[in-house]
Formats: sequence, structure tokens, C-alpha cells
Amino acid sequence: MSAISETTSQRLTLGMLEDRYGFSLVPGFARDVTVTSLANDVESVTPGALFIPGERIEKARVALAVQRGAYAMLLPTSMRNAIDDQQIPILFADPTPQQIGELAAGIAGMPSESIAVFAVAGASNERLREDVDAIAQFLHMLGNPVGTLCKGDSQSLERFLDLTYPVDAFSVQRVLSVCVEDGVAAVIIALDDETLAAGSLESVGVDVIGYDGETRNTDVEQALAQVCERYGCVLDDNTHVAVRTDETDMMAIQADLGTGPSRPLSLAIAMVLAAGIRKSSIRSALRVSRELN
Repeated sequence: MSAISETTSQRLTLGMLEDRYGFSLVPGFARDVTVTSLANDVESVTPGALFIPGERIEKARVALAVQRGAYAMLLPTSMRNAIDDQQIPILFADPTPQQIGELAAGIAGMPSESIAVFAVAGASNERLREDVDAIAQFLHMLGNPVGTLCKGDSQSLERFLDLTYPVDAFSVQRVLSVCVEDGVAAVIIALDDETLAAGSLESVGVDVIGYDGETRNTDVEQALAQVCERYGCVLDDNTHVAVRTDETDMMAIQADLGTGPSRPLSLAIAMVLAAGIRKSSIRSALRVSRELN
């Protein structure tokens, strides 16, 4: 559970939410009320927040959100007749994960549009952590400031991010915002249930997605489609899919960086190739790193 604050000059009013998503606003004259943050648990509510619990809650929690300074709430339609002492404006709706993702991304300033997003999936969570580390190190080797989102090891540059896992859509957008503010050029995300909650990547555009597994191309496409559907990440014509190849395996073996198995490095090479980095630049970076080691 978490919160995310406004990072842009764009106003987010209750009227905008009513018009855009068809939410029911009570009272109707509260359209001009402006919220400056989103929170999905009472403890994260700060003055100016739109409180979005995502499920039915007790009246005591509603009262506590008001006490903590919430400007408005978005409550399930099933609670329409449960609030008999309304003190602040309420939007009644049952928003989809996509709508929640859009809200979070919008108030955060659409950070995924300002940063390169690399995501990696596979059958083994342990291997995913090796992959995330290898990709981060290799992108750094190529001169890119990096961030990571992976259970137990999420960072923005050298700063460790204290998160509660699996992270939700609000937390993901907050991490991306922090990375953008810190000057990070690329963030690497582990696509697994220990790191991400279902729907947490709604409205997050992925530039390169890698798959770590021994499967045929058709199986990779099917596996990635299932992963992306679960987490809601956006794949479009600009998204590149990367898998290890005989060539990337050989490049990793020849590099012999002495940092562990060559498999994670091979996938890292495949992903940066998919991102458009030239082979000559990759070989040069590997050669320099080998000499330094």
C-alpha cells in the first residue's frame, strides 16, 4: 500500500475524473476540488490526497482518512448507501486496473516516457535477480545511470529504495519518478510475483523486454503475453523483445569478465542490442571491462 504525489503543474480535479472515467461525484458541485496526491491506504493519506482504498472499508477508516487531510475519496459503488455522514466529496466507482494505472501515471507526470524501461521475465525468480543485476551492470558499463526494481534490491543510482513488496501501481510510478528526478537513464524491472502485484505496470511503457528461458520463439511470445497481461505493462510497436542467441552467448563467453555465469551477461547483451546499441560499442565496452578486471 502506498501513495504518490503530484509532480507536474497539471491540475487534477474531481470534475476531470468524473468526465474522463464516468465516476459518480457526490456532491456534484465539488467538481473544482483539486487533489495533489493519491493514496490507497489510510496511513499514506496526507493533506490534499484522493483516498482510493480499492475495496469496501469500515466507516472508522473513512473518518480517519478525513482526519488525516484527504480532500476526497474514491469508494466502491457498493458503499454508496453506507456513508451517512459525508464530510468530503466522494467519487463512487469501480475503477479498472488500467484506470488506476492511468491515474497514478498522470499525477506522477508520466515518468516512463522520460526513461528507458527494461523488463526481464523468466521461469526462475533466482535467475531473474541475476539477470537484473547483469543488465544493470552492463548498462552502467556503457555509461548509463541505472535504477532497478527487484525484490530486496531496488535502487535509484546508488540509493536503496525502501519498498513493500510486491509493489502496486502507485509504488511503481513513485519509483520511476524518483529515478527520473535522480537523472537515471534506464530502469530494469523484474517481472515476477515477488516484486510486482497484478496490474502494477499499467500505463508503464516497456522499451525492451527480455526472456530468460530455454524455449522456442513461439513459446517466448506466449509466455511474455501472459506476463504482460498479468502485470499490465504496455507493449507496442516500439517494444523490442530480446532473448539469448548463439552470438550473444559467444560474446559473453569471450568477455570472461569473471563476474559469474555467462548466461546473464548474454541476455544483457541481447537486450542492449535490441535497444539499438551497436555491436562495436558493446565489444569495446566488454574489452575495456575485461582489461580492467
